This record gives sequence, C-alpha cells and structure tokens, in this order.
Amino acid sequence: MTNRLKPERPRHFIREWRKHRGLTQEQFSERIGLERSYISMIETGRRRYDQPFLERAAEELRCSPADLIMRNPTDPDGLWSIYDGLSAPQRKQAVQLLRVLIGGKAAGE
Repeated sequence: MTNRLKPERPRHFIREWRKHRGLTQEQFSERIGLERSYISMIETGRRRYDQPFLERAAEELRCSPADLIMRNPTDPDGLWSIYDGLSAPQRKQAVQLLRVLIGGKAAGE
C-alpha cells in the first residue's frame, strides 16, 4: 500500500487575487502573456512562481507582489480588507490609533 502525501496548499493568494478582480484563468493568462495551464500549475502549487511572474501578475491584478504572497483579498476580517474600506481621514486616524496601541506616539504629540 502506497502512502500518498496530500500536496501542500500553495503559500500564496494568486488565485484569490485573480478571482477578486473577476478574471478567469484564460483572461488572466492572456493579459500577462502566459499559457492558462502555466497559471493553473502555479495556482495549484504544481509549479513555483518566480519574481518576474509575481511582478507581471501584481501589475495586472493592481496589487503589490507582496500582496500576492501575504494578503488574502477575500478575508473580510483581514486588517488590509478593513483598511481598504476606510476613507482617507479614517485611514489617517486608524494609523494613529495603531501607533498608540504599539507604544508609539500619535502624529502631532
């Protein structure tokens, strides 16, 4: 009896960002100039991404390469999801509050 290990889930959010932007794999692959099968293999973890891929993907998905690795755009309780929903004055206030919480001084003190 063979012991098959379940493949580990990819440690990125490329698929989530693509879907968040309303793109199919086909649309996304056409926009960044790669085969759909290549995108599929990266999303499922059967192929590793590289820096040039991350940069092209991030540009098309209107985020940073780091976002593709660390930030799930579909997590409603994620800090960035909350931050994205704030107005400019609310963002400034939120940053000041966070600075106070971590022991720093708020701007203007």
